[in-house]
Amino acid sequence: MSAFILAVGVIIGVCVLIRTVVSGPRCTSKVKLKGKTVVITGSNTGIGRETAVDLARRGARVILACRSKVRAEAALAIVKRDSQSNNVAFMQLDLASQKSVRNFAETFLKSEKRLDILINNAGVYKQGTTEDGLGLMFGVNHLGHFLLTNLLLDRLKECGPSRIINVASMVHTYGNLDFSLLSAHKEFGTGDSFLDVLRIYNNSKLCNVLFTHELANRLRGTNVTCFSLHPGAVSTELSRSLRPVVKHLLKPVIALFFKDACAGAQTTLHCALEEGIEGLSGRYFSDCAVRKVQRKARDDAVAKKLWEVSERLCSLS
Repeated sequence: MSAFILAVGVIIGVCVLIRTVVSGPRCTSKVKLKGKTVVITGSNTGIGRETAVDLARRGARVILACRSKVRAEAALAIVKRDSQSNNVAFMQLDLASQKSVRNFAETFLKSEKRLDILINNAGVYKQGTTEDGLGLMFGVNHLGHFLLTNLLLDRLKECGPSRIINVASMVHTYGNLDFSLLSAHKEFGTGDSFLDVLRIYNNSKLCNVLFTHELANRLRGTNVTCFSLHPGAVSTELSRSLRPVVKHLLKPVIALFFKDACAGAQTTLHCALEEGIEGLSGRYFSDCAVRKVQRKARDDAVAKKLWEVSERLCSLS
């Protein structure tokens, strides 16, 4: 019996240790944000909502930029309750529709005087097509945020020093941008198999990192800085499109080896709040620290080409 109890204790201890390591470091910034305004896309759930709670708690006016009104209004109540702040609002934004992105930007610029932090957090992991006929993951994960950022950029400059945070992923390492494929299929990849979908998602995350790299180059000399990041392997609703049987089988793995939403928000918060990192604009962060990326993720020529293609697809050029 004592051996059994000892074994159980060891297992519990190992699990606690694994969870501590998996959760990673926390944002330690004490910065307050009274008088500041933050926009967070996809903030009705997961790390976006946790980010909203933290920033609202610090005194910021937080705009939840989300597609679903019903889900966002439920999140709004949670954010207000958990942050003890009423200075939180919902504005509708569907990143799969360039018309919606433009409407959001127009409404925001008319109704809000400030924008100090823009957090491009929303993301999808499934095949599909946007309202504009583009691949869903390319259209939402990259292009919608590219358009939104450009439409809000002047306000960010006016309110500087300000920051743009692009939530990417370590899987950008496995991405590869084939512009001939994008030209032919309006997406950086084709196919519906598990590997096809994963590959296309990886490519969209590489777009996030390259977009940040080129954006930093174009913002040089201004008072706006930008950062991309890997939030960690996070148990969020990004995987909600997975088949139920797959999600069920993954539950034990997710419970032990994946961060919860609060832990997953920490690097986003670090990039949004940490003082003294302005000189690292354009860089990539993970676990609240700057990390090196492969050459393809900081390739000036590819980043510039992605920017120019994105401008054309958004009718900005």
